[in-house]
Amino acid sequence: RQALEEMRALYERNQADVSEAKAGRADLIFLIRFRHCCLLRNQRCLLAYLYDRLLRIRALRWEYGSVLPNTIQFHMSAEEVEWFNRYKKSLATYMRSVGGEEGLDLTQDIKPPKSLYIEVRCLRDHGEFEIDDGTTILLKKNSQHFLPRWKCEQLIRQGVLEHVLS
Repeated sequence: RQALEEMRALYERNQADVSEAKAGRADLIFLIRFRHCCLLRNQRCLLAYLYDRLLRIRALRWEYGSVLPNTIQFHMSAEEVEWFNRYKKSLATYMRSVGGEEGLDLTQDIKPPKSLYIEVRCLRDHGEFEIDDGTTILLKKNSQHFLPRWKCEQLIRQGVLEHVLS
């Protein structure tokens, strides 16, 4: 906001000086060019800042999944939340279009797994959790389970489960 206010002030001063320069004051041309260069620099800096935030928001989708924690969403503007939702929908559409009937979840196994099953500890009560073979497991606080990595990786990222390293 401060950079935008500075840009607005520079633009207004340039507009006033441009009208005087048209009236015959040629000595103002260098000052007008200097202010214009300052405006372009501030514009590039703001665009770089916004692009960096955009990349970070995109990375949040891969890290946290389709639902962001409230603490993160609180620090995002309405436009950023809207962009996140559109990116989330676009990614979901793409994942459904590849990989056959069920689609392919690209957010799973971000790092190659060393084993297919891992031991996890539940950090908070989550309720029932169903595995592909139909087994239902009750995820209660401080309970430990031996589960398929790909099934519980999303819950690990959300902070429900913790990978127990031996």
